[in-house]
Amino acid sequence: MSAPRLDRRTFLRAGLAAGVACAGAAVLPARAAHAAVADLDFASALEAASAIQAGTVSSVELTTHMLERIARLNPKLNAIVALSSDGALARARAADEARARREAWGRFHGVPITIKDTFEVAGLTTTAGAVSLRAHVPTRDAAVVARLKGAGAVILGKTNVPIFASDWQSYNAVYGQTNNPWDVARTPGGSTGGGAAALAAGLSYLEPGSDLAGSIRIPAHFCGIYGHKPTLDVVPMRGHIPPPPGVPAMPPSTLPVAGPLARSAADLLAALEVLGGPDGDDARAWRWTLPPARGARLRDYRIGYVLDDPRAPVSSEEAPALAAAVEALRKAGARLEEGWPPGVNVEEQYDAYLTLLYARFTPPAREDQLGSLRQLAANQDGSYLSRYARAVTASDAYLQTIETRRRAARGIWQGYFRTHDAFLMPTALVPAFPHDQSGNQLTRVLTTPGGPRPYGDLCFWISLATLAGLPATTAPIGLTAGGLPVGLQIVGPYLEDTTPIAVAGHLADVIGGFKAPPGF
Repeated sequence: MSAPRLDRRTFLRAGLAAGVACAGAAVLPARAAHAAVADLDFASALEAASAIQAGTVSSVELTTHMLERIARLNPKLNAIVALSSDGALARARAADEARARREAWGRFHGVPITIKDTFEVAGLTTTAGAVSLRAHVPTRDAAVVARLKGAGAVILGKTNVPIFASDWQSYNAVYGQTNNPWDVARTPGGSTGGGAAALAAGLSYLEPGSDLAGSIRIPAHFCGIYGHKPTLDVVPMRGHIPPPPGVPAMPPSTLPVAGPLARSAADLLAALEVLGGPDGDDARAWRWTLPPARGARLRDYRIGYVLDDPRAPVSSEEAPALAAAVEALRKAGARLEEGWPPGVNVEEQYDAYLTLLYARFTPPAREDQLGSLRQLAANQDGSYLSRYARAVTASDAYLQTIETRRRAARGIWQGYFRTHDAFLMPTALVPAFPHDQSGNQLTRVLTTPGGPRPYGDLCFWISLATLAGLPATTAPIGLTAGGLPVGLQIVGPYLEDTTPIAVAGHLADVIGGFKAPPGF
């Protein structure tokens, strides 16, 4: 007779009650212990850490199980692209030995995680999807990697990205294409697409991502997991590619951030507490403290929302799930108000975001391209191609004007958050779409039930929080009629990252949280 499959929370409670056992030894019989490990496939990182702490499972058992799942399930996803099996098992053994000595390394002691292939990991190939970096093996960990290791995490390997993290799909000439576990014919998003796919498929417990154009939030939305874009400058970007290896993250204090992806809101908060705070020379002068959430329950929150806009019309596939989530919040006691905040000029803020994105985070135009680009810029037809041309040929004076608008946008949003606690909006206008490697980001087209839309419209819903440097959490809220995940974006006040994460957690309490894709 086979051992009964244990309910995950039941065995976790049992393990916690049993107390600390010696490293590598399960408190359950061998067959029951195997069932216990399997019941952690889709647990949160904190649940996995609790099981290890309690002796319900060992880090070696859990890491071995994850490596077995990766061997079996990753080939159809290609999510994890640089595996570190020996290093992970050695680290897991060390974690178990430390636990036997009653040493605690941190919040994620012994928990297997993955790292986005834009963050340098000492001794592990880090390519950022670029052929030119195929042989790049860093000697120093990126700041976020060092902090996760310091919190006890076990690094399983690296996850796939588009070249230099520059697309909403994750494919490159080094490792190929990553598929979405909900439908392998579709993209998991980008640029943290490999990490989002690995988390959704139960191949990892936590992933640090980076976000300039929705690279945390859009993959979370496409794969049905949680992702948090922190307030600007809260998490250090040292060791992220781009910029090139060895070059300090730049330009500072504009748009890009690093932050966590996970299967629960509680994991996002725990990860942010580990990842946040100054690095290097900055740490000599200042400290960071994460403020508490503004409310303990949904009825404490006053929340604004917009669920559609003609600039990036939301697909009719997504609309029912978004509306249902808002209604669930209302029934749970949250005070909901529809409409853009007073003073928020959406078109002006979106244009400022695109200008900064194109002018500062795309390769500079060659001298022989400037003439044709200036002609395109003169069109002013509103297309993404003409917006790009205008940005890359803009004068320093114009870019300074745009920078002023960026700072003004933060002030306008902060004025709103003096009377409101969060703002809800879609993460993207479409759910995960079929793989499309034709053309480029300026020329591709999205197919929607309402007709074709420019690929660049994927920028719209994520742009407002990014421009103003605000924290934004994407939370899974259900599926389309076709079975694809839908994520709601929760924007919070500047430096108050706990608040949108807390709203995401409360939302899970009323509508349910992460759900595993079929077949995994």
